[in-house]
Amino acid sequence: MDAQTLTTNPIPSLIKQLAIPASLGMIFNTLYNIVDTYYAGLISTEALAALSSSSFLFFFIIGLAYGGTTALSALIGHAYGRKHTLYANLLAKKGVAFVMALGLILGCLGFFNLTFLLELIGTESAYLPLATTYMRIILLGTVFFFANFALNSVLIATGDTKSYRNTLIFGFFANLVLNPLFIYGLGFIPAMGIGGVAFSTVLIQIFGASYLLIKVLKTGLLDFTCRAHFYPHWRMYKNFLAQATPPGLNMLMISLGSLIALHFVTTYGYKAVAGYGIGYRVEQLMLLPALGISSATLSLVSNNMGAGKKERVREILLAALKYGYTISLIGMIFLMISSAWIVAQFDHDTDVINLGTTYIHVMLFMFCGYVTHFVCVATLQGIKKPSMIFYIGFFRQLFAPIIAYTLIVRYFELSFMWMWIGLGGIVYSSALALLWYTIYKLKTL
Repeated sequence: MDAQTLTTNPIPSLIKQLAIPASLGMIFNTLYNIVDTYYAGLISTEALAALSSSSFLFFFIIGLAYGGTTALSALIGHAYGRKHTLYANLLAKKGVAFVMALGLILGCLGFFNLTFLLELIGTESAYLPLATTYMRIILLGTVFFFANFALNSVLIATGDTKSYRNTLIFGFFANLVLNPLFIYGLGFIPAMGIGGVAFSTVLIQIFGASYLLIKVLKTGLLDFTCRAHFYPHWRMYKNFLAQATPPGLNMLMISLGSLIALHFVTTYGYKAVAGYGIGYRVEQLMLLPALGISSATLSLVSNNMGAGKKERVREILLAALKYGYTISLIGMIFLMISSAWIVAQFDHDTDVINLGTTYIHVMLFMFCGYVTHFVCVATLQGIKKPSMIFYIGFFRQLFAPIIAYTLIVRYFELSFMWMWIGLGGIVYSSALALLWYTIYKLKTL
């Protein structure tokens, strides 16, 4: 889409046009991860454990990329909305180069310190060699992961959420073929075991980055006519880092928050851990449409803010919340009816089914709170006021849960269900605070 479309067309139709492709892509990305998990389980239990233990380390790296690329979308969107094509062009070139350089540096640092990092996060010796094999290949391809995020951020700024969706759909189907090919080998292709899962992932990232590069070149925001445009510009980088740091740290805190919750869940036994794991996956799948709405919000807010259409920015916030809440209510009804059946598809143990269903039944009432977080975070990034994202994230993901879980599990020794009721109070209190702050910031623009 062009800036004229993003700043003049009816907001409800624009949100639908941008959110639906983004949501569909995220669904296929989740299915992609399920395929990896399935094939790792076919190799061995140790391979599955290796894949799981590596996820936190890789999520840490991806969190940094996420912060950088959402900031890039906001900055380019502002310039694009103002029709400052030359400045948007410079932002795209220097931003993509910066993010890819960051990916290269982090990949090298991780590669040469891999054993230490895996041991630091608690990887057991029984599957440490497998985790090392997997992560070495992934880290060598880190720059391609970052390239995908960076190129997609340029496209999101122009209102294109379909191209990245296409790469995720392609990646899912390619993974179905490439995983067994590289795991077990065929002809001149050697059997790589768990390394085959990683090699398949990196190869798909290369394909995706190539496709996205072609799409970005067509926007005119990226070209290779002047190498100097890609050189570092410290003043521009300073502005870029100011926008990128809060959302990047927020993503890191999300990963830490999940580990903290898992630590307390283990108190209730391994069946509670299994039920929590299943319920968490179901919950995340149902939240994907809301994440698609947040991508649409970021694109629309940044462009309209850049064009000086502040009233439309307020309308975008309200429309995004309305659509998000509607989807949440539909998801709540669906999960209330079907959650026990869904959990039973993963594990037939009665206790696991009951615990997983309990988790889902409590968590589904938090969907509206999560939607509020997603939309407000995207809005604050779009108006270039992201600092509060870090503080709210710290409260919601780390500070408040540690206190609440300690009181509920250790001090009062309440049941499994009360952990999530306590979390619900944290989610809604932080969501209301973030919503109030976002509305306040929009009024002061």
